[in-house]
Amino acid sequence: MDLREFHRCVDHVFGVGHGRTIIESHVIATLGSATPAQLLADGVRPDHVWGALWAEFEISDEFRWGLPEPRAK
Repeated sequence: MDLREFHRCVDHVFGVGHGRTIIESHVIATLGSATPAQLLADGVRPDHVWGALWAEFEISDEFRWGLPEPRAK
């Protein structure tokens, strides 16, 4: 997962406004008691930050590894 996909996941799951608030203010205890924004700025991989958010917010398994692939029509 790259940073762009991380932000797409956050926006999709939480909504754009609420997602940005979570990135800036939610503290992830399991990754050093820092916000996602701080962790990403410090070089923590986006997939690790997403995994921690996924676990803490009990997000659907459907989004465990990011956004699902679009289905063929």
